[in-house]
Amino acid sequence: MKNVLIIEDDTNIVDLLEIHLKDLDCSISKAYDGEFGLNSALAGKFDLIILDVMLPKMEGLEVCRQIRAKNNATPILMLTAKSEEIDKVLGLETGADDYLTKPFSVREFIARVKAIFRRTQFMKQSMEDKDNSILEYEPLKIDVDKRKVTIQDQRVELSPKEFELLTLLASNPGKSFSRQRILNLVWGYDFEGYEHTVNSHINRLRGKIEQDINEPKYILTTWGVGYRFNEEA
Repeated sequence: MKNVLIIEDDTNIVDLLEIHLKDLDCSISKAYDGEFGLNSALAGKFDLIILDVMLPKMEGLEVCRQIRAKNNATPILMLTAKSEEIDKVLGLETGADDYLTKPFSVREFIARVKAIFRRTQFMKQSMEDKDNSILEYEPLKIDVDKRKVTIQDQRVELSPKEFELLTLLASNPGKSFSRQRILNLVWGYDFEGYEHTVNSHINRLRGKIEQDINEPKYILTTWGVGYRFNEEA
């Protein structure tokens, strides 16, 4: 059973989502304002957080920021009445995994939830298939279980998405991933047109782990395709 937290002030929407999430064998917790929702998210262990952008006491984007600031990597599906492109990009850059604009169909909502669960299972299975949860490319070391990255024994602070992006590439050295494929696997986001989100995260990640971002050692560009982790690192 999946544990899902719904942070939404519209009781009608909460009731609707709860009905359909229970059909997916989910246990539901509810919060009707941002402050209580943030406290609930940090206090509990959830497989998914459904987060409205417009909330009383604390807006959804700030809730998302604070969740990610605590290195909480729980997948977040944001809901909002806003449809402008900049709002979607801001939501993703803040750390959301997916973005659904109101009004939305129940079918689309269920599809997005299932996609997030599939992505989470893929990442988990990808690491279980390895001999251990430690990826070492001296002096870079990735402890997947502890979500800890070090270079020469010095910890490197990564956002949850930067960590997942690095883990995906480093666990498949030499394999090229398109930006769209990375978007699907790391963000669970099936829409085209958001590849710039991948580019910006790659740039930030390189800035944290590469000695020279102009001549990267670990994360290489596969021209015309996307990115890969250097198998000779």
